[in-house]
Amino acid sequence: MNSVSLTLSRGIARVTESALGPYQSAVIRIGFSATWLLFLLREFTHRQELYGPDGPWGWDLARQLTDDNHAFTALMWSDGQAWFEVFYLLAMLAAVALLLGWRTRTASVLFMVGVLSLQNRSVFVGDGGDNVLHLMSLYLVFTRCGQVWSLDARRAARAEAARARGERARPDRVGVLLWAVLGLVLAGVTLAGRFDNGLLVPALLWTVWVVLGLWGAVRRWARSPEPRILLDVVANVVHNAALFVIMAEACLIYSTAGWYKIQGSRWQDGTAVYYPLHLDYFSPWPALANLMSASGTIMMLVAYGTVMVQVAFPFTLFNRRVKNVLLVLMMTEHAVIAVVLGLPFFSLAMITADAVFLPTSFLLLVGTLVGRARGRLPRRGPGDGPALPSPRSPQDSTAGHVGFTA
Repeated sequence: MNSVSLTLSRGIARVTESALGPYQSAVIRIGFSATWLLFLLREFTHRQELYGPDGPWGWDLARQLTDDNHAFTALMWSDGQAWFEVFYLLAMLAAVALLLGWRTRTASVLFMVGVLSLQNRSVFVGDGGDNVLHLMSLYLVFTRCGQVWSLDARRAARAEAARARGERARPDRVGVLLWAVLGLVLAGVTLAGRFDNGLLVPALLWTVWVVLGLWGAVRRWARSPEPRILLDVVANVVHNAALFVIMAEACLIYSTAGWYKIQGSRWQDGTAVYYPLHLDYFSPWPALANLMSASGTIMMLVAYGTVMVQVAFPFTLFNRRVKNVLLVLMMTEHAVIAVVLGLPFFSLAMITADAVFLPTSFLLLVGTLVGRARGRLPRRGPGDGPALPSPRSPQDSTAGHVGFTA
């Protein structure tokens, strides 16, 4: 009984004392924001057909759909062309801010608003990658994904170094201003009655805004460390729960996909992979597709291997070596899908979801290699822009969410 209690207390301490998986959460932050940004950039010339008010799926049709399914989209606040253009640009800027880790918590909320608004505006133009991005944009709001490899982490490290030298840290005026402006916008939208398709998104937005204000007030005016410690514990618990949900979601995607494939006759006879290779929509490189499908044995092995890897993956999480082998196989499979079937953003989204299971030692190695490569670049002059944040060690416990970036 004592051993059980000791194990339980250690588990509770581990969950509450720190935000687990800082490098994994940073990778999924960078991966999903980059995937969305690249998609918006690629479709910039087609944005009107996809999401514009005068596109094939018009504003009136979108209004009827969102009234029925109660989906949130800020593009329904106005049918004007100017609002659409401004919002599309803001969605791109939010993705850039999250990619760089600038005001990460606020950027994650704005990123979520951009993803939900554009995807819910035209739900018939996406694929499986859009569904993954849709879900992960919600989960990222609850994570402390700016602890490492972010501008927030660099700013926190500089503030900590200044305090260690006995210097007084400068007040975070940018965070306060950003919080106040977004609060005014949120209040205006609420009073105007724009949140008329459900309470989930507005409740989440208001909760995050209040929590950020409370965090900043406690950091600035609290005379004892207890309030800050309490908020830090709550943030750690929420982060760890969200990270667990992300991992469970990835396992659910693969397990359901694998078990559904088992029930399909084309997967049972090993011919399922052959057919999409010969569809015009999924054949950007017909010669490559013909070369791959020339051997029936290879097609059968790929089909059976895909099913086995997807079904087996959730059961291998407790065996590190087997799990890492399957991770390599799944990421390789998605890379092949990106090239052969012409689905780069679906593949990027799935590879990013897989990255939550990558070992920390591997991510640290990648960060070190990136840091060395950056060090070989020419020195920057005093007028150049900000440097990218350098990798941090696991011992560096200063979180990137300081003040109004919590």
